[in-house]
Amino acid sequence: MTVSIIGTGQSAYTRHPRAGTTTSGVIAQAVKAALNEAGLTPKDVDGFAVSSFTLGPDHAIDLAWRMGFSLTWLMQDTNGGASAGGMLQHAVRAIESGDARVIVLAAGDLMAGEAFATLVANYNSATRDHLTPLPMSGPNALFAMLTTSQMDSLGLTREDYGRIAIAQREWAGLNPGAVYRQALTMDEYLSAPVVAAPLGRFDCVPPVTGADAVVLVADPAGGRPRARVMSVRASYNADQQGGNGLTTGLSTIAEVAWAESGISPEDIQLACVYDDYPAMVVAQLADLGVLPEREDPSTFIKRRIATHELPVNTSGGQLSAGQAGASGGMHGLVEAARQLQGTAGQRQITARHAVVSGYGMVLYRYGSCATMTVLERAA
Repeated sequence: MTVSIIGTGQSAYTRHPRAGTTTSGVIAQAVKAALNEAGLTPKDVDGFAVSSFTLGPDHAIDLAWRMGFSLTWLMQDTNGGASAGGMLQHAVRAIESGDARVIVLAAGDLMAGEAFATLVANYNSATRDHLTPLPMSGPNALFAMLTTSQMDSLGLTREDYGRIAIAQREWAGLNPGAVYRQALTMDEYLSAPVVAAPLGRFDCVPPVTGADAVVLVADPAGGRPRARVMSVRASYNADQQGGNGLTTGLSTIAEVAWAESGISPEDIQLACVYDDYPAMVVAQLADLGVLPEREDPSTFIKRRIATHELPVNTSGGQLSAGQAGASGGMHGLVEAARQLQGTAGQRQITARHAVVSGYGMVLYRYGSCATMTVLERAA
């Protein structure tokens, strides 16, 4: 049995949510949109998974009840940028085993000022007890050090990272759902205010309020466009906190994921990687094998990413579309599915295979969770 995404949904991303906006409300909007696209209703759903930092005091079952679901499978994931891949992995197994027939995966957060400040200050006990008192609000300073290390190791420059941000902003200009759509120049990128050297404003994801969702089923009859899941793998590796951060958990799962999918990195026509910072785009593409070991990273960025020869984060990614809390990991999955289903509008590309990666959950220094999904266009 194979499992496919047949519907995607997204609530409006916004930096300044209207009064009365709630986490459960934006997640419900995304779920409704995904079900509408799939041609299904809440009564058809028997499996549900959600990821959110701000859903409390409610839980997955509370949200399922509010949306009118009657379930035989339920999951709540707390792994941030890696949550979409983790939920997808479990959902695929659930459908294959017969535990559910129609599963909705959703993620979203209310990231208004106070909620965001509280989250970054109390992300976990390491952050609360050791980083926030410094003060080090959020992960910017940590990833500034990682970026410096990557620059030294790979010979990259700020201009190289700028080309990634600019390329993604070009894609965002074609995405009505992106928060930042105005063209970005290299001069604007380089002269932007410094957040934590060498990171400037355009190297850091803007927090937004919003949600994303997908609908999964066993491959349907009738030849409808869908994104078939060829492989999905996850790595939860706390040992990486002692490394240099330049290698992610993707390096430990990529080989088996490619083998399961029956294709290689060279077959990929779209990459949607978790882009909390440009340096992590480089790290994940390298760990996935999409950036070949034999090629100079700077040359690869100029030759393939900046020119859109290899479409990377065609929604604009989180750097331009925005990071909706725990929905950041779902954002790339939704975009890849839309491209493969042919529903990406002006930014539509021609692609048969896509790879999606998730990354996140900074325990103390670096992200400790990573997920990899290979998708195929099917009809």
